[in-house]
Amino acid sequence: MNDIAAEIIDIMRTKKLTLGTVESATGGLIAHLITEVPGSSDVFLGSIVSYSNEIKMKLAGVQKTTLDKYGAVSAQVAAEMAAGGRTALGVDICIADTGIAGPGGATPGKPVGLFYLGLSTKDGTVTQKHLFGGVRDENKQQAAQTALRWVLDYLKKLPLS
Repeated sequence: MNDIAAEIIDIMRTKKLTLGTVESATGGLIAHLITEVPGSSDVFLGSIVSYSNEIKMKLAGVQKTTLDKYGAVSAQVAAEMAAGGRTALGVDICIADTGIAGPGGATPGKPVGLFYLGLSTKDGTVTQKHLFGGVRDENKQQAAQTALRWVLDYLKKLPLS
């Protein structure tokens, strides 16, 4: 995973972009993987670990009405986390996650391993839905890896500067 994080940092440094994360189910794992790379402080400004709904609302800009209508594990909340984090952290790109790592927490229609990722950039905010099939640690690892790959894919599509 460090190769992907290192590539993200190299591209962002070259393009003079900044990165932040808003994490729920991964509990700071995405930020950890990024900060394992020497020099990550050139582009990585910070993270919000918004494990509770209260912190999602207070720090990450998630609306109570969104939580009430869709639940914490939803595309809508992932989008608000990413967009709110981009604003709160003052970054160019913000990646967010919300999910059910397991072993408990599943509800009808929301099984263990369900994650939503949000990516907010100057181009807007988009989400992805993923269903990972591992145990708690595996689901968190897969979500973090998928989030980093998504950021890298986005960066590779940017025009050359």
